[in-house]
Amino acid sequence: MAPKVHKGNKMKVRFPKFDFSNIRARWAPNGEFAQRANAASLIPAYIEPYLLKVMIKAKPLIEPSKTRLVEELDIFIKQEMQHCKQHIAFNRRMHELGYAWLKPIERDYEATYKRFLETKSLRFNLAYCEGFESLSATACQLYFEDYNELLEGADAEPTDMWRWHLAEEFEHRTVCSDVYHELSGLNPIFAYFYRIYGYFYALVHLGRFQMMVSKKLLEHDRAKMTPAELKESLVRDKYARKVMGRHFVSFFFQICSPFYDPAKRREPQGYRAYLEQFEKKYDADREVVAA
Repeated sequence: MAPKVHKGNKMKVRFPKFDFSNIRARWAPNGEFAQRANAASLIPAYIEPYLLKVMIKAKPLIEPSKTRLVEELDIFIKQEMQHCKQHIAFNRRMHELGYAWLKPIERDYEATYKRFLETKSLRFNLAYCEGFESLSATACQLYFEDYNELLEGADAEPTDMWRWHLAEEFEHRTVCSDVYHELSGLNPIFAYFYRIYGYFYALVHLGRFQMMVSKKLLEHDRAKMTPAELKESLVRDKYARKVMGRHFVSFFFQICSPFYDPAKRREPQGYRAYLEQFEKKYDADREVVAA
């Protein structure tokens, strides 16, 4: 399967220098939303190294003639390395803020990916990676459109970390899909159903983990609240969950369609302009693959 070509689109490796030393755990006006985002931040610290190992294993199996896919895969790997690095730094700050009890949870989560690499087939790991990337491209649309009201007045560093990360996820949204279809070894019908299996597996696995960590973070915070503060927290959290889940069903059916093509996903509003501004603000150096 030939990789998708995006006219005028470029994949870039950016090297942001965030300073998380002064951030708060509840870095958005809706602190419950911030903690749910903080729970999600544990995921890239461990799934990104797993993605890299899967793609490094897959790379030699791609036909040498597929030069564009190989080039995009190289950039994908470098982008994911930066995502991992920044989320590890952010999570370390969370530990410093009194959430060091997250460490054993993180170790257990990390062990899951070690098990996947040791016991699961390359086909499974590619399908899982493709499922995760489908979710990440969706998250980009959420952070640039649906979450604007929740991010208004939020601290700059975590907001920019998430928007930069997810903008790059959208930027390289086709890579895992192309690698999966190149190496699955299945006919189009079976490849579709196995892709859906990988998507469901990733959706359930990651969703359960994020919900579990979110619950623990919120319980930790609420243990120190007065009854009035707890009531307000529950109201804020209900609203945050409403906003965060607003378009879940439509995205779900879009990804599950047999005609789903990540290259044809609608570009999130403001995503391209944001990256241009981001590079001026944070980016120390860049590597580029021209379209």
